[in-house]
Amino acid sequence: MNKQSIRGIPDARLRGARVLVRVDFNVPLDESGNVSDDTRIVAALPTLEYLAQRGARVVLLSHLGRPAGGPDPRFSLAAVARALGQCTKYPVHFQSSSADEAAVAATKSLGDGEMLLLENTRFHPGEEQNDDALSRSFAALGDLYVNDAFGSAHRAHASTAGVAAFLKPAVAGFLMEKELDYLGKTIADPKRPFIAILGGAKVSGKIDVIEALLPKVDGILVGGAMACTFFKAMDLETGTSLVEPDRVGLAASLLDRAGFRLTLPHDAVVSTAITNGAGAHVVKRGAIPPNEAMFDIGPDTMQSYGRAIQSAKTILWNGPMGVFEHPPFDAGTRAIATAMAAATKGGATTIVGGGDSAAAVAEAGLEGEMSHVSTGGGASLEFLEGKSLPGVDALDDK
Repeated sequence: MNKQSIRGIPDARLRGARVLVRVDFNVPLDESGNVSDDTRIVAALPTLEYLAQRGARVVLLSHLGRPAGGPDPRFSLAAVARALGQCTKYPVHFQSSSADEAAVAATKSLGDGEMLLLENTRFHPGEEQNDDALSRSFAALGDLYVNDAFGSAHRAHASTAGVAAFLKPAVAGFLMEKELDYLGKTIADPKRPFIAILGGAKVSGKIDVIEALLPKVDGILVGGAMACTFFKAMDLETGTSLVEPDRVGLAASLLDRAGFRLTLPHDAVVSTAITNGAGAHVVKRGAIPPNEAMFDIGPDTMQSYGRAIQSAKTILWNGPMGVFEHPPFDAGTRAIATAMAAATKGGATTIVGGGDSAAAVAEAGLEGEMSHVSTGGGASLEFLEGKSLPGVDALDDK
């Protein structure tokens, strides 16, 4: 990683300092307004507790959801502050504003080793516009800046990019550092064979990733409904499967250029509807019935992809193999997760690129058996595509 990290800041500089940390606490809330999944909170703890242990006064900024142009109690971070307090031994406070005199006063009243979570940054219209005035207001909340929100790093917002221009030093937290190291090394210097597994619904969402990875990988395994657009490019029957007609030509071009490096499912689990799990059955990829759709990869593909995973030294996975939220169409995604866990034990580097793949791995209870599960989602994809991330670019270089 070519950005400065908090590990390079002397302990003496941290003690008593207000350290403004941008975290990604965009967590799900249940019907009662309580945090239903604290994964992202727990992921930030190494950075937050490192700072608190050294006597820093830890001031936290985050967004939550998509409030429409102003404060909305449904998206308050108050519940998140309570959840954070249950995850750490350090005192946690909450302030119901984030860019006014009251917020600044709250940061100055903190004791050494205490944490303060400020209200949702998206309650300010200028947050998503990367407004200079708001960025300056955020900068007044701290004495130095740490960005540990990789999942928001692809957005040039006031709390992720703008503030770093006005508050120095501006460095990466441990989670940000880990994400950049794992994803960066995967692309720059992978152990080979290096394979990528790409799934999801649409080819259009993965075009740039496929284009970026093709020259670097030894193979790409395709799953999910996006495989059907490739099938259509091969003049195969796709039935009622999701196909992007305007991407069929591009899929044909990718197949030509990739050659043997791009592998499509050999068989498919099909049915008349997602809700008709009882009618699910397996067909070869060239035999999808006209009135049915592909909702998962088939058992032959699971075995073939599993063998490829076992033979690889670096495996990158982004996107489910089927509609994993609806059994029995979750079997393919679970098979990939299980194969990757086994590959990790065998010494391979396994990286799950956030989003639905991360959710599937967590649901299968295999999160701890991967080398790295990205918190990024969209940020992971853009990084893999070779795009610059504004929240990272704004940090100080080494």
